[in-house]
Amino acid sequence: MDVTPDLRSLVTAFRTSAAISTAAELGISDELASGPLTLAQLASRVGADEDTLGRLMRVLVALGVYAVSTEGLYAGTPLGDGLRTDAAGSLRPLARMLQDPATWAAWGHLTHSVRTGDTAFEALHGVDVWTYRAAHAEAGAIFNDNMTALTTRVAAAVAGAYDFSGLETVADVGGGHGLLLEAVLARNEHLRGTVFDLPQAVPAGPPSTASDSVASRWSVVAGNFFEHVPAADAYLLKKVLHDWSDERCVEILRTCRRSLAPGGVVLVVELVLDRPGHELDSAMSDLNMLVLPGGRERTAAELDALFVAAGLEPARLVDTDTDVVILETRAGR
Repeated sequence: MDVTPDLRSLVTAFRTSAAISTAAELGISDELASGPLTLAQLASRVGADEDTLGRLMRVLVALGVYAVSTEGLYAGTPLGDGLRTDAAGSLRPLARMLQDPATWAAWGHLTHSVRTGDTAFEALHGVDVWTYRAAHAEAGAIFNDNMTALTTRVAAAVAGAYDFSGLETVADVGGGHGLLLEAVLARNEHLRGTVFDLPQAVPAGPPSTASDSVASRWSVVAGNFFEHVPAADAYLLKKVLHDWSDERCVEILRTCRRSLAPGGVVLVVELVLDRPGHELDSAMSDLNMLVLPGGRERTAAELDALFVAAGLEPARLVDTDTDVVILETRAGR
């Protein structure tokens, strides 16, 4: 059996990613949302050279991202519609984030990371990814949009999987635009909630989709979770710990432990390494953490070790029927 074609596809997969990311950056799916276009029309709308756009579209049609008729009209497909800005859980921000030259170059530095243990992004660019995003407003905005889109894909499942009935207040720590908090408050009308994040990341108010009931129970606090978090009965930390080293994770958890109300819970929402059915996704995400922020994905046992080091109990796992689980931990006795 000749496995060379399969291996070749894996080796050259970066070209597929580059083509799709370019489509996302140009906004091709948005332009095709209203109907088919000729190549000349599409090139004019996205601001591209007609000839080179045609070469890109040939690849994207072959991949099934777009379709072309015998008359030469290009149209969207269900696959390509996932790159539309208005799509639920749109992957356009993710594709655009990967198109950022600094991020793209960092992945080319992966061998250095594997050899040395260094974070590829910082080793290549001289600053960590957070400093870079703070200094490059567009990159920071795209990252925040991506976090919002990814949260949209799991928020309802997370909110529905956990029983919040015994709690009164919840803080979404590192919550960005607050989509997860919105989902939790919408399902639990007795709860009051706070989005907590860095000043440049917190929203001005509730998401535009929030009901009046949710908006009336919503607040925003800016700050640094290494220093303090607002008091609450429950802390939500969705994909926060995987960005950081073990030592920094323990600092974050200790901050939460200090302000946690008696009987309260810390709810960590993360991928878990080696979870059946999600092995490749979590392993790839782990490499992403190595390349960009310098964190890592962890097994349930490794997360428990962090909880215990921070004065919390080993966690109870709650499945969400998505790629993430909820790890419920409480203050140690």
